[in-house]
Amino acid sequence: MTALVEAPATPEPPAARPPARRRGRSTVLTVSLLAALLLLSLLSAGIGAYEIPLGDVLASVQHRTGLGGHALDRTAESVLWNIRLPRVVLAVLVGASLGCAGALMQGVFGNPLAEPGVIGISAGAAVGAVGAIALGLTFLGNWTVTVCAFVAGLATVLLVYAMSRSGGRTEVVTLILTGIAVNAFAGALIGLFLFFADNAQITQITFWQLGSLAQATWPKVLAVLPCALLGLAVAPFHSRRLDLLALGERPARHLGVDVERLRIALVLVVALLTAAAVAVAGIITFVGLLVPHLLRMANGPGHRFLVPGSALGGAVVLAAGDLAARTVAAPAELPLGVLTALLGSPFFFWLLRRTRRRQGGWA
Repeated sequence: MTALVEAPATPEPPAARPPARRRGRSTVLTVSLLAALLLLSLLSAGIGAYEIPLGDVLASVQHRTGLGGHALDRTAESVLWNIRLPRVVLAVLVGASLGCAGALMQGVFGNPLAEPGVIGISAGAAVGAVGAIALGLTFLGNWTVTVCAFVAGLATVLLVYAMSRSGGRTEVVTLILTGIAVNAFAGALIGLFLFFADNAQITQITFWQLGSLAQATWPKVLAVLPCALLGLAVAPFHSRRLDLLALGERPARHLGVDVERLRIALVLVVALLTAAAVAVAGIITFVGLLVPHLLRMANGPGHRFLVPGSALGGAVVLAAGDLAARTVAAPAELPLGVLTALLGSPFFFWLLRRTRRRQGGWA
C-alpha cells in the first residue's frame, strides 16, 4: 500500500520575498523616478526655441483640465499643446515601452545583456518602414510607414519563434541564434531597398533609422497608447514567474511554472511594446539594455520592482534624452537614436566586461 505524504508548501525564491529594507529602497526609487519624470516633462514642455516659463506651463495645463490656471497667448498655446506636449507624452510612452520590454527580455533569457532587438523586432520593423518608403507606398496616407513598421515587427517575431520551435519547445539558444540570422537577413533587405531608392527616399529612410520624436503628434500618441498600456499592464502580472524562472528552467517547472507558455506570452508582450515604439519613433537603442541593468544593480533582481521600475526608468531616460537632443546642438536637433547609442555603447562595453568577470552571473 502506497503511503500518502503531504507535499510541502512551495517556497518562494528570495527575489520574490524582498526584505523590508529592499521594499523601502524600492519605494524610494519609485518616488524618485516619478519625481524625475514629472520634472523632466515640465522642463521639456517649456524649453525650446520658443521659451515658455514653467509657471505658464502649469497654468495652461490647469486651465485645460478645469483646475484653475489661465490660458496663454495663441502662439504659446499652439507651441505647448501642438508641438511640445505630444512629444513629451510620446517620449514617455516609447521610453516606458522599451524599458519594460528590456526587463522582460532579460528575465526570459536569464541574461543581463539581452534586449528587444535580439529576436529581430527592431530589424523587422525597420524592414517594414524602409520597404514602405522605398516602394513609395501610400495606401494609408501618412500612416503607411508607421503601420508597415508595426506589422513587420510583429510578423518578424512570430517568424523567429516559429522557426526556433522544435518538438513543441523553444530553447533559448535556438531562439537567439534564429534572431541573429533573421537580423542579418533583415539588414540585407534594407540594403537592397536602399540600393533601389532615390535620393529623397534615402534621406527619409536615413532619418527614420536614426530615431527621432521630431514628428510627434497627438494622433501618433493615440496610435501607440493602446499597445503601450496593454503591454505595461500585462507585464507586472508575470513578475513572480520570472523570479521563479531565474532559478533555472527545471526548478521553475518543478515549482509549477509552465515555462513554454510563459516564454510565448512574454515574447508577445515584448513584441507589442517594441514594435509600437519603433513604428512611431524609429530605431532607438540601448534603453532596454541600460535601464533594467542599472535598476537591478540598485535594488536587486526581483521582478516585482524591476518590471514596472524599468518602465518608469525608460520613460525618464528617453524624456531626458529627447530634451538633450533638442537643446545640446540648438538650433539643430540631434537624432535621438544616435544620442542614446553614443551614451549606451560605452555602458555596454563596461557591462560586458563586468559580466564576464562575474562569469555570466546577474549583477
